[in-house]
Amino acid sequence: MSSTTTSGGEVQSTFVDPGVVTTEKISEPWTVDKVLATIKPEAPAQGSASPIPFFHLLERLKTSKREGWRRFGIERGESISDHMYRMSLMTFLCPPSLAPEVNLNKCMKMCLIHDMAESIVGDITPVDGVAKPEKSRREAETMDYISKNLLGKVHGGVAGEEIRAIWQEYEDSKTKDSLFVHDIDKIELLLQMVEYEKRANKLDLGEFAYVAKKVELPEMKEWAQEILKERDEFWGSNSHVHGEAGVSGGVKEATAKGQDAYYAKETNQKET
Repeated sequence: MSSTTTSGGEVQSTFVDPGVVTTEKISEPWTVDKVLATIKPEAPAQGSASPIPFFHLLERLKTSKREGWRRFGIERGESISDHMYRMSLMTFLCPPSLAPEVNLNKCMKMCLIHDMAESIVGDITPVDGVAKPEKSRREAETMDYISKNLLGKVHGGVAGEEIRAIWQEYEDSKTKDSLFVHDIDKIELLLQMVEYEKRANKLDLGEFAYVAKKVELPEMKEWAQEILKERDEFWGSNSHVHGEAGVSGGVKEATAKGQDAYYAKETNQKET
């Protein structure tokens, strides 16, 4: 609660919605410590032998929205946690032809960990103008903070080390497990795109369909194509953007360039 003073000198209490969490702009150069200094009422305690401070940090994933939708007026859309939760459940339905080639238990963990750094970094999208190396630096610094400062003394630091290692495997994009989870990440985005479009009566979110052409594994490509087919049937003869076709599909050139740059690191890492 906060208070205000009326013209008559009376003090009245004003309700402050605790469900609304704002993220402050951080000056350059970006650091974890600068973000921690803005957390209200206080940042999680560091160096504790208890996991409770880490649990409190995770709340930020529940209250932080996936930012890409906001540009289209979707202010009460999915949170980062919402996105990761559906991803983790999707791994249960891994196609039988792919399941023997991946560690589904680890993949489920990877789904729940891959965006954990956004609890501090925030959700950086392809159109935000943050260079990929800088985004990676911020996320790596955050995962070091989580694994060492918050979890380093919890049960010998074992859980923190596992979380950090699984996150790095996802970032490196070299193993079949990480490729599967990257594809699940994109499939979940395609699902949400279509669901918002249908619910908003043909709000065109087609630029997000770009990720369909970045899906790697054949089994996952089938899922992506099924979703795009569902989308085309919904739009019918009405004109709509085909993000999977890039600029020729109606995506703005600047947006397409940002998307290419955003996903370039994944491709480069898999080729090395």
